[in-house]
Amino acid sequence: MFAARIGRDALVDWMTVAAIPMRDVALSIEPSWSAILVGIAFHQWADFSWAVIFFGLLGRWTAALSPWRIFLLAMPWALFTSASEWFVLVPLFPFNQPIFTLQQACWIGLLVHMASAGMYPLFAWLRWPIGRAPATASVRTAKAWGGGGLALVCLLAALALIGRLGWEWPWMGGDRETDQIYMRHMTTHHLQGIELASLGEQRATDPHLRALARLMVASQVGEVKIFKGWWRSWFALPMPDCSARERADMPGYLTSEQMQQAQSASPNQFDRTFIQLMTAHHAGAVKMADQ
Repeated sequence: MFAARIGRDALVDWMTVAAIPMRDVALSIEPSWSAILVGIAFHQWADFSWAVIFFGLLGRWTAALSPWRIFLLAMPWALFTSASEWFVLVPLFPFNQPIFTLQQACWIGLLVHMASAGMYPLFAWLRWPIGRAPATASVRTAKAWGGGGLALVCLLAALALIGRLGWEWPWMGGDRETDQIYMRHMTTHHLQGIELASLGEQRATDPHLRALARLMVASQVGEVKIFKGWWRSWFALPMPDCSARERADMPGYLTSEQMQQAQSASPNQFDRTFIQLMTAHHAGAVKMADQ
């Protein structure tokens, strides 16, 4: 719900998670609800599995801890679990799926694991049958923790809904012109990337390359939506188009001749041409983002 506040399209992120068990079939230009639900279910299964290890396999040490001590342990635990998934489980065993780690930034995974582990203090209350928890300080703390977590979820949900309706936090930058130039330029750059990736989705002969092209379209469409939503909310004016001179000066922005080269490439040459052009295009986008 809060993903757009940090520049992420949540539906694309869930679809990317679904690519771990579903492989390339999960990836589409428009994230499907089946892929989104699989992504959510797969993530919740992983979260629950880590919780079972924390309170089951390690229960001799963790079961009797107070909520505050559980929370202090939960943050290093989140770092350990996210690193284990990132560096070992997802890329090596049992999924061998590189798409997820290519698309998902490692800090996103850490934030997700921290949010999940941040609810571990509820164990002091949830470990008891319904209505039978004793009136101890730990149970009272855990109940308060649950109320605070629910309030935070409601707050983030409200911010997400307001953002979808076109009202964002006020612009808080230090240089309005610089921010506007970056948003305009990256939006224009993304639109060309969407055009090229759409061509790859239609013409690529390698199935993995077609799947990656679908993911590129979905990701960049989502980011363009975020850019445009921020622009409408912050500046209350239509986003101006970039001039021909601005496009020519953008790193990695392909010329009309290069785009024609992709469109006219023969079937046995298209994949090579697409990879070369998209690599140059993406490298330019990275340079723009760094700047």
